Amino acid sequence: MAVRSLGDLHDLAVGVLKASKTSHENAVSVANALVKADADGLASHGVARLPAFSAQAIAGKIDGFAEPSLTVTGDAVLRVDARSGFAFPAIDIGLDKAQEIVGRTGVVAVAVGHSHNAGVMGHHTERMADVGLAAIAFTNSFGAIAPWGGSRPLYGTNPIAFSCPRKDAPPLVVDTSLSKIARGKVKLAADRGEAIPEGWCLDTDGNPTTDAKAGFEGSFLPMGDARGAALALMVEMLCSAMTGSNFAFEASSFYDAEGSPPHVGHLFVVFKPENLGGDGFLDRAEELMATILEQPGTRLPGSRRLENRDKAHAEGVEIPDTLLDEIDTLLAG
Repeated sequence: MAVRSLGDLHDLAVGVLKASKTSHENAVSVANALVKADADGLASHGVARLPAFSAQAIAGKIDGFAEPSLTVTGDAVLRVDARSGFAFPAIDIGLDKAQEIVGRTGVVAVAVGHSHNAGVMGHHTERMADVGLAAIAFTNSFGAIAPWGGSRPLYGTNPIAFSCPRKDAPPLVVDTSLSKIARGKVKLAADRGEAIPEGWCLDTDGNPTTDAKAGFEGSFLPMGDARGAALALMVEMLCSAMTGSNFAFEASSFYDAEGSPPHVGHLFVVFKPENLGGDGFLDRAEELMATILEQPGTRLPGSRRLENRDKAHAEGVEIPDTLLDEIDTLLAG
């Protein structure tokens, strides 16, 4: 393992992407997202994604030069077409526009279609909370979860996230996959040859497995069993049917350069809290959070990320030597 500063990682990420048929503007947007994930201790969504992103941009599965388009389809409704490009530039323009108009409308919905992996969903909602807004986000992904009682993965892991501002404190961030474990963690374990706990995944024959590679190629169990599978179905409707994008079972993998673009979708709803409940939101939110923290052993969601983030900004982050070797190879062309 080697320690790299966040600035160095950002420069490496931009360099790899620009060497992989990606515009400077898109490379910066993607690098921002990957490095922030590493800073928060979420390595599965960090620069570990660069080899896959590079291969897909070179192959044309991701259009690294895509310029997402934004259409205002209603007073408080925005549609963004990622145009087979990276998700992050498309999400950026959608949320920037939402921030611009939500003061007038109180609520704004942003639908992003024909997109790719959206990274850490909580980071997108957190940026809204940083400017005093609340937001909820949904995304689908390629097939991972079978309908309850079935065996063929029809739904993605389908993360959801929520953030809201706090009074004199960093925003509250809730971010969870609807599978029992995030797919990226299983992929990381498979890449490292590590076992996974039983109860996370099934192999392709529908049997429980602790083999990370077999689980990654099989299916993921939903959190909450049948209830989680129902929520995954809901997210497919919100992110695919409502954005004109692929359902999970139609989408190609985020991890290899095979096939056509995954063309998944994302849905964001941004709120101005004062427009819903008056000026008392921050005080009421703090009342609940203080009551939670009164109980010994409790913590607020996202608190560990903030600790990791502070440490990463001060000390940098550890990156596996094998990944750095891959990055050097990609930079060399």
